[in-house]
Amino acid sequence: MLSDKLLRALNDQVNYEYYSEYVYLAMSSYCESEDLKGFANFYAIQAQEERFHATKFFNYIYQMGGRVTLKGFPEPQNDFKDILDTFIEGLRHEVEVTKRIYSLSDIAGEEKEHATISFLKWFIDEQVEEEDTFNTLIKRLKRIEGNAAALYLLDDELATRTFTPPAPQA
Repeated sequence: MLSDKLLRALNDQVNYEYYSEYVYLAMSSYCESEDLKGFANFYAIQAQEERFHATKFFNYIYQMGGRVTLKGFPEPQNDFKDILDTFIEGLRHEVEVTKRIYSLSDIAGEEKEHATISFLKWFIDEQVEEEDTFNTLIKRLKRIEGNAAALYLLDDELATRTFTPPAPQA
């Protein structure tokens, strides 16, 4: 059974993952408005991943005998300077998610809640991948700054991104 402290923290994370979905949907909308459909697809897929993450937390809480409490969240940023700005903000957001996952892991470790420690390992690994993806795309966008042809090539590349939920862990 989860302690009250850990249950509250896990509930906060469920809500933050749903908020993350909205953050990325707002970025997708911005990209659509800039006629960058590949970048819009990148963020739409990112939003799907966040919903998947929220669902994992949601299901885990019930699996552990807890109850999910959903709350409202602030309006996400909807306006950006340019496409690079969306990725800088996306990285900032992912760094915050990483901090939150680490904090959950710290609480689970302090409480010797081994099932939660095991559950969170997947998210820790996922955050390494998320931050790397944003860092890589930021570097690429900085290299192609001002080159419309290169921007549209990257847009075409990102249009092929799809979401495939990871296979359940054994």
